[in-house]
Amino acid sequence: MLGFKEFNFRFIPRMSLFILLSVIAVGGSLYLVFGRGLNFGTDFKGGTRLQYRFQQPVTEGDLRKILEGLDLGDFSVQKVGRPEENRVVVKIEEKEDLELLSKKIQENFQSGLNNPDFILEQEESVGPKAGADLRKKGILAIVVSWLLMLIYIGYRFDFSFAPGAIIALIHDVLITLGGFALSGREVSLTVVAALMTIVGYSVNDTIVVYDRIRENAKKMEKMPLREMINRSINETLSRTIITNFTVLLVVILIYIFGEGEFQNFGFAMVIGSISGTYSTIFIASPCYIFLKEYGPRIQKFFRKS
Repeated sequence: MLGFKEFNFRFIPRMSLFILLSVIAVGGSLYLVFGRGLNFGTDFKGGTRLQYRFQQPVTEGDLRKILEGLDLGDFSVQKVGRPEENRVVVKIEEKEDLELLSKKIQENFQSGLNNPDFILEQEESVGPKAGADLRKKGILAIVVSWLLMLIYIGYRFDFSFAPGAIIALIHDVLITLGGFALSGREVSLTVVAALMTIVGYSVNDTIVVYDRIRENAKKMEKMPLREMINRSINETLSRTIITNFTVLLVVILIYIFGEGEFQNFGFAMVIGSISGTYSTIFIASPCYIFLKEYGPRIQKFFRKS
């Protein structure tokens, strides 16, 4: 058993530094998401997705040259998984008859690559309208989950706790999306499921700390607010680290040994679990301090104006 309760890390006195780091990380993520853009999968963008596995190495350039002669419109060729697996995904934005399209591409691979040994592992096709609807619903699901958490925390504790928890959740989701924009990994419905999991995971961790703050606020009424919160974080630190470390081990294994969508899920969870632990300590609690210290002054200002 790790004895973190014996330590007294000075988190709160350094909170300005950590908030600055978070502002830089979130700002960078927003720049990547809106500047570089996310690589939306067929689920959200619509079109046709075909995944092949070759028995011998192939290059994306050779496959692209073969497909350029087929008048497919906008398309992309991308290797996925580990290099030795020789898996390639072909995405075509214009929707065609899937069976006819698949047959045409396979015939051209056969002739263009001198009869290579390959199989078609997956094929799926989604219309542009259905893809746009799924994208809206995915965003709506995440936003609704934030609002429900806001109501729950406000009811369960008090509304001074709620904004910090929601800012921490938004922080975690944006940093995870920034990781996807930076890596160019595909954002699909599986990734939305991972983001929802991160929301639940992060708020669970935050509530543990908040619960200890609420208990200590009653037991240590005379202790200064910042000192009491610093002590509360330290008292829950062993639980936070042990729990999150075990979760992190599992999601790292999913990322290393998973394939395709499963690997993307693991990638999102690795970033989300690290960010969730960080935001619980360095974002949610400082927000609570800010509201307790400056909330009455802000209310007074708005009443006067």
